[in-house]
Amino acid sequence: MKIIKLNAIDSTNSFLKDLVLHSDLENYYTVVTHNQTNGRGQQHSKWVSKPFKNLTFSTFIELKNFNVKNKKYFNFAVALAVFDTLTQNDVHKISIKWPNDIMSANRKICGILIENTFIGSHIKNSVVGIGLNVNQETFPNFLPNASSMKLETGIHFNLDYVLDQILNNLKKRINTLESLKFQALEKDYLNVLYKKNIPTMFKNNQDINFMGKIIGISSLGNLVIELEDETIKEFGVKEITFL
Repeated sequence: MKIIKLNAIDSTNSFLKDLVLHSDLENYYTVVTHNQTNGRGQQHSKWVSKPFKNLTFSTFIELKNFNVKNKKYFNFAVALAVFDTLTQNDVHKISIKWPNDIMSANRKICGILIENTFIGSHIKNSVVGIGLNVNQETFPNFLPNASSMKLETGIHFNLDYVLDQILNNLKKRINTLESLKFQALEKDYLNVLYKKNIPTMFKNNQDINFMGKIIGISSLGNLVIELEDETIKEFGVKEITFL
């Protein structure tokens, strides 16, 4: 497993995706930077991170004969690897907010961006970008619900140590995935899913607010919500927002 450390770069995902196009990379090849100047998150959002305080990195993962219909289990494995790491470091009240943000209580501590390359009906490989707030203690006003490992524990963490933990946990969870133990991954994911079975206010893509209860994840990876009238509806990533 090769780890490349860069002092500053716009986006580790963009950098690594370019490497994939021009190089034959070993599995779990990782690019990490102290200062990511244009980090990307889900749905074209930006990931803002104070230099030298946090982990911002991307990892190349090559999958073996992995059908795209099982993509949600790959997402589960990645999010659970970060969850495992935070749990090992005694960060409490951790949950996974669908599809793959990591929360400490109601505050976001980690964001994950997964970009896949497909061949036919299979995922050939993936670039997994992870932004984990580690030692940052203050955040901009436009991030009122952000937290960090240090804020939650009072402990200053060694960034290299936490990175090694995440990569080791990622390997373990991907091994579970490649052993086709999908139900084990789904069980673990649903057990720690943010707001599961709790009445919650949402907004759909027509800007209509509604109350519902998360009850699971569909085969397509959509959020399954039971509405107030007890009907069941699925929502994709761009179709719903937590309020």
